[in-house]
Amino acid sequence: MKKHYKRVLTIAGSDPSGGAGIQADLKTFSACGCYGMSAIVAVVDENTVGVTGVHPVPVDFVTGQIRSVLDDIGADAVKIGMLHSSELIRAVRETLAAYDIRNIVLDPVMVATSGDRLLQEEAIATLQEELVPFVRVITPNIPEAEILLGRKIAGQEELPQVARELSFGRKVSVLLKAGHLHDTELIDVFYNAETDKATPLRSMRLDTPNTHGTGCTLSSAVAAFLAHGLPLDEAVVCAKEYINAAIIAGAEYEIGKGHGPVHHFFNFWE
Repeated sequence: MKKHYKRVLTIAGSDPSGGAGIQADLKTFSACGCYGMSAIVAVVDENTVGVTGVHPVPVDFVTGQIRSVLDDIGADAVKIGMLHSSELIRAVRETLAAYDIRNIVLDPVMVATSGDRLLQEEAIATLQEELVPFVRVITPNIPEAEILLGRKIAGQEELPQVARELSFGRKVSVLLKAGHLHDTELIDVFYNAETDKATPLRSMRLDTPNTHGTGCTLSSAVAAFLAHGLPLDEAVVCAKEYINAAIIAGAEYEIGKGHGPVHHFFNFWE
């Protein structure tokens, strides 16, 4: 009897510097014991300093990649990253709807770590109204949550309620990342829409410039642990522990002239 991999598909843009996008996703899947696959939506010209350009892949070619992978190999989970246009968002949703995949994690990427905008303005409403309610988990940071809410977030004490608001009537669970707040302690909030429970996820804030791709990595880790069959709360806790350790290990290194990456393979090599 042959063994079977836990399979995870990422639908996202590339990062030639290797710290974010599909490169970070595939590293994370591997580090978390899964077989990674990818459908590339855009080729991004970027490095640790910033984004120079985005070259979109034609929409029908993106959906073709997704179908080729899922028709042949299948997937136990899907992670969705940067989707830059309304047309692409709708096409990805309609394509995935033809397959029975419950574990879909959406990282609603709108702004890069460098501050560069990655999502077209008109695509925000499409993402919010059509894709967010379709997935199981979203992983917004504070700026992304503010865009989705249409208002500013005052501080840490507001995050449990914000996470509930972002669930759109308990349709989707929300891992709200608090990294953009500047408190000494970092407290993300996970709202499980399936149990109506909000859980604080605490970690110490580390002073390091190596935060490139942390959002990609965290959402990919959630997808990987869901692919392993972990309950939702446990998958999120394991993903949080993984990204914390990757950030701590990555802080010991210097790579590039800007925001360096985390150390995805801290468990395997130094």
